Amino acid sequence: MKKFALSLLLLAIVAIGNAQLQSPFKPFKVDLSLGYAIPGGTGAKGGVLFALEPKYEVIPNLSVGLRMEGAVMARGTVDADGNAADVDVKAAGSYLLTGDYYFTQNTVRPFAGLGLGIYSLAAASANTNGTTAAGGAGSKFGEMVRVGVELSHFRIGLEYNIVPSTKLETIDPTSEGKSTYTTKNGYLGIKLGFCIGGGKR
Repeated sequence: MKKFALSLLLLAIVAIGNAQLQSPFKPFKVDLSLGYAIPGGTGAKGGVLFALEPKYEVIPNLSVGLRMEGAVMARGTVDADGNAADVDVKAAGSYLLTGDYYFTQNTVRPFAGLGLGIYSLAAASANTNGTTAAGGAGSKFGEMVRVGVELSHFRIGLEYNIVPSTKLETIDPTSEGKSTYTTKNGYLGIKLGFCIGGGKR
């Protein structure tokens, strides 16, 4: 069994090596991007984002990478009645394993991709009608889908980050009951950036 597994591993290495010989691009590159983050939900306010993503082209047209991103924005938060709450601007970070498929091997390369990983969320805070809630800091597993195009060493992309919502509860001083808030953590990212490496061989 060990010999069989080793044989498969060697076969995969040889296949990847042969595939790289067929690709006109250098396999390793690093994407650097800046952009605008648009969070979902009532009362949300957009902000800035920045990302670093080293990538490796494992076979022609398919790259895998690690996206490290920070986004500063005001996430949409509503109370149990659907009323928007006043919220503070907070940061969110993410670490995702990514895969991009490029549709051409030309200088203009449209692509589509996805990612899976961890989103690290700062504590949310909300205030409606004198009632305040705070908390919800922690990590959540999420997903990302994206489309875009690379023009030589420049990159334009549109990404949607799918992250589960956060529930907050606090004691309402006027009614001696609990107030429940829901904070949406997903956001849309519009990005402009450039690639270091990964050019023509």
